[in-house]
Amino acid sequence: MEFEKILLDENDVPRSYYNILPDIAGGLAPPLDPRTMEPVGPSALEAIFPKEIICQEMSQERFVAIPEEVRNALLSMGRPSPLFRAKRLEKHLKTPARIYFKHEGLNPCGSHKPNTAIAQAYYNKKEGVEKLATETGAGQWGASLAYASALFGLKCEVFMVSSSFASKPYRKIMMETYGATVHSSPSECTTFGRKIRAENPKHTGSLGIAISEAIETVVGDKEGKSKYALGSVLNHVMLHQTVIGQEVSKQLEMAEEKPDYVIGCIGGGSNFAGISFPLIYEKKKGKNDAKFIAVEPTACPSTTKGDYRYDHGDTAGMTPLLKMYTLGKDFVPPELHAGGLRYHGMAPTVSALVSSREVVPVSYGQEKVFDAAMLFSRTEGIIPAPESSHAIAAAIDTALMCKEKNEEKVIVFNLSGHGLLDLQGYAEHMAKI
Repeated sequence: MEFEKILLDENDVPRSYYNILPDIAGGLAPPLDPRTMEPVGPSALEAIFPKEIICQEMSQERFVAIPEEVRNALLSMGRPSPLFRAKRLEKHLKTPARIYFKHEGLNPCGSHKPNTAIAQAYYNKKEGVEKLATETGAGQWGASLAYASALFGLKCEVFMVSSSFASKPYRKIMMETYGATVHSSPSECTTFGRKIRAENPKHTGSLGIAISEAIETVVGDKEGKSKYALGSVLNHVMLHQTVIGQEVSKQLEMAEEKPDYVIGCIGGGSNFAGISFPLIYEKKKGKNDAKFIAVEPTACPSTTKGDYRYDHGDTAGMTPLLKMYTLGKDFVPPELHAGGLRYHGMAPTVSALVSSREVVPVSYGQEKVFDAAMLFSRTEGIIPAPESSHAIAAAIDTALMCKEKNEEKVIVFNLSGHGLLDLQGYAEHMAKI
């Protein structure tokens, strides 16, 4: 059945999150205490996370109910999101493949990040938390947590990676408009930030450093009214994002299609997990035979060149050890416009699927990614975020492969956000061509 876009009813917004942990072969390697190298129990996480988030992090239940207050907030910010057919891109490429994209950039924050920000703000508010502290790369996550904090009456403090703080000022303003306090990381607000700045006053920052600063802020709260909120990497974040893939499953069914390729960009892994995990579950049940492709920048190639081992999630070494693909906690990636992908590690769940070869990782350079973004803008009329453009580049390459083989395959990718606050990157790219 031919569609330009596939819309769902409000009743189609999922009522449960999908938890992939029970379906990971051999189970997920547990987080370890770096001092004892023993598995970390729930109590060790209570200093930074609310209890319900910890329960979700470790749950072996395949489906976790979405509270009605959270579901209503998802509805009010724009769920369900549409699935579009990229017919003009297909025509330009002269490919027999059918390309679909899930547009997560139509909500107030312009990205997929509110799906988990709303849930985390809700659970923290329910447990009496008054302030959330977090990190952000390009600013999508920081803006989303600031938005969700405003919805639930929480204070919000954001440590924004220095290179993005300088190059993406409007995301900073967006966070402040929602009421958040925003610092350039490494900052002068924490002991660790001051240490890094003393060593290198011009440090461009990293997500690992910003995470350390946010956690230090929470641990140093003597009143215990602050908690840490994470925008990617851990399982509870992946779980919250699965509303994306569950909607995609219904939309493809409406179009009488089955996915052959499912593509998403990866930094920490959340938007890729959001679209892919529910479809991986369906593959395990024999409902599709899709190939899952995770796309990262060559400047920060954690899954394509990193090691699969235990490492800290932050630079200061304050977090438990996680088994994941990593470039090392001290790795500082070069500046790039896809600031949301500048993380040294990868979500343990995504890492496990890469290790078992259920997910195929690839990497792309920034120029190729912007070329793909420009083509997508000029065919589909949407200016994508630099992060999402990695998925577009892989979708284009896959469509061209289908052209060479004359195969009518179905390609689905997650357009995880718009690029209207990333125009400086486009300006610099166009100046080179």
